[in-house]
Amino acid sequence: MATIEIDHVWKQFRLQSQSRNTLKESLVGIFKPGAKAQSDTFWALQDISFEVERGETFGIVGNNGSGKSTLLKMITGISKPTKGRVAVNGRLSALLELGAGFHPDFSGRENIFLNGAILGLTRKELEKHFDSIVAFSELERFIDNPVKTYSSGMYMRLAFSIAIHVDPDILVIDEVLAVGDAAFQQKCHDQILRFKHSGKTIV
Repeated sequence: MATIEIDHVWKQFRLQSQSRNTLKESLVGIFKPGAKAQSDTFWALQDISFEVERGETFGIVGNNGSGKSTLLKMITGISKPTKGRVAVNGRLSALLELGAGFHPDFSGRENIFLNGAILGLTRKELEKHFDSIVAFSELERFIDNPVKTYSSGMYMRLAFSIAIHVDPDILVIDEVLAVGDAAFQQKCHDQILRFKHSGKTIV
C-alpha cells in the first residue's frame, strides 16, 4: 500500500469578479434585490494522479501558481479536493506556511505546546522533547518572548524544530525552508537527509 495516494484529484476555487471597497457597498450588495456578486471558477488542479511509496522522497516542481501548495494542503488535510480522492497512510507532520498554527501573542514556549498539540503530540511527549526542540531551534534566549516579535527566520526555526520532533512517518515541506540563514538551512537539510536514510517518506 502506498503511503500517499492521489487519485484523479481536481480542485476548483471561486473568484469574485465584483469587488466592494466600503462597508456601505457591501451592505447594499447584500440587501439589494438581485444584486449578486458574479463569480468565476478557477481550476487550480485538474485530474492529478500519483502515488508516493513508503520511504520515498518525492518532489513537486512547477511554476508559481501551478497548484503545488494547493496539492500539499490536500495531502495534509487542510483542504479537500473538489473531485477525486486523497489518501494518506501514516503519521504526518507538515511545514507549509510560515508560522501556521502559531498564536502571535503567545511566547515561543507556549507555541511549542500549542503547535505540538495540533500536530498530535501529547503534553507528556512535548515536555519530554521540549529542551531538544528549543536547542535545535537555537532560540533559548527568545523562547519566552511573543512570537510576533520573531523574524521570519526565527519562525521557521521554531516551526521546523517542532515538526521534526513529532517523529512522523511522512514529512511534507513547502518552500518554508527558503527563509533563514544558510547555516540553519544546512542544519535542516541534514535533518531531512537523516529522515530519508531512516526510511521516512518526504514530500
